[in-house]
Amino acid sequence: MQIIPTSEINNGHYSPAIISGNFLFISGQLPIANGNHYFEEDFETQAKIIFKKLDSILSEAGCTKNHLVKVTVYMTNIGLWDSFDRIYASYLGKHKPSRCIVPVPELHYGYLLEIEAIAEIS
Repeated sequence: MQIIPTSEINNGHYSPAIISGNFLFISGQLPIANGNHYFEEDFETQAKIIFKKLDSILSEAGCTKNHLVKVTVYMTNIGLWDSFDRIYASYLGKHKPSRCIVPVPELHYGYLLEIEAIAEIS
């Protein structure tokens, strides 16, 4: 097992990502960048911050977004599903990993979404 370090501040008792076997398990990512919280930003901005973080973690593990096999999204407003789908499709292009969207009543700090993922390392 290998822990993938990130430049992000990690205050919780967890690893941002772990390689186990041929898989990279990415912990839930919130729109926090360089120690700054972006809970007051709109939904699209929050999503883009998270996707940038995913790219960074994937890169540190020698992967790209095309290695993603499973993505789980936690959203506080299911009415934003169509908006998320558009942003998600723009981020991934033709790549379509397995995905689950889970409506939740709230997220830490009042964020609108959190994303966790699994990638296969080739």
